[in-house]
Amino acid sequence: MEAQGAGLPRVLVLGICVIGIWSAYICQGVLQETMSTKRFGPDGKRFEHLSFLSLAQNVVCFICSYILIKLWFTGSCGGAPWRTYWSAGITNTIGPAMGIEALKYISYPAQVLAKSSKMIPVMLMGTLVYGIRYTLPEYLCTFLVAGGVSTFALLKTSSKIISKLAHPNAPLGYCLCFLNLAFDGFTNATQDSISERYPKTRGLDIMLGMNFWGTIYNLIYMFGWPGGSGFEAVRFCKLHPEARWDILLYCICGAVGQICIFLTISRFGSLANTTITTTRKFVSIVVSSLLSGNPLSTKQWGCVVMVFSGLSYQILLKWRKLQRSQKKRKPK
Repeated sequence: MEAQGAGLPRVLVLGICVIGIWSAYICQGVLQETMSTKRFGPDGKRFEHLSFLSLAQNVVCFICSYILIKLWFTGSCGGAPWRTYWSAGITNTIGPAMGIEALKYISYPAQVLAKSSKMIPVMLMGTLVYGIRYTLPEYLCTFLVAGGVSTFALLKTSSKIISKLAHPNAPLGYCLCFLNLAFDGFTNATQDSISERYPKTRGLDIMLGMNFWGTIYNLIYMFGWPGGSGFEAVRFCKLHPEARWDILLYCICGAVGQICIFLTISRFGSLANTTITTTRKFVSIVVSSLLSGNPLSTKQWGCVVMVFSGLSYQILLKWRKLQRSQKKRKPK
């Protein structure tokens, strides 16, 4: 992917990345919400095995990344060996599964908003474990995000949304989201460490390694014993063919999104990727609110604006820091 993108104008590549990430994850969000609330067949059964989506996405993403590497690259690049991804593969398997399971208890906008507060556990760990001191603007960003998420969680959820959820239990849903964030933090840190130790590692190599281990772990979890939920998920899909197409489209969206994210990071850096994914989350909430027929209240929209104001300010601070570091590197 990096090799293909290198021959195109940077603006065009950036546009492809933005459109790819936005469209892929917004569509995936709609499908994810649909799978968590939809009733299939004349018996009106729900698809209760949402963790099966993680396994299906791992398989599709692994196949896609393998095909792309074989098509666009020849020979070994000297990147990280597959065994180095085993630990990140564990957290990358458990984390997203918890995020998906949270949809059984909270609405999709609430899930997106809760997962947007990634900076909170990062700053807490940095302060308590490593003794890092943060600036006043950084604390202001955290206050805006934490205040927005907590207020949104305390506001009364629409009865229409509650009736769509299989087992309404908001505290458990938010706990699953924050555990997802904690596991994601370890995954990202491990991926950064792998990239530093093996500089020749490409984005598609990381995608391949992560999904390889994710597939193994999810297969063991879902099919490792006779009563595994994977068997029930397969049985459900046999009885309700419509669910198969929803799962396939969900996985394709995830694969396109991952490819565009790795291309963005490799060509434009993590800051550009953060900006694109942050704005995508805001648009996802808007689209979900419009399509679900359950618009957010004025107070809830105020919480959404509060959260994304904090995130936008954080991006601005990172951009300024990057500009200062680039000026220092320039020869005088």
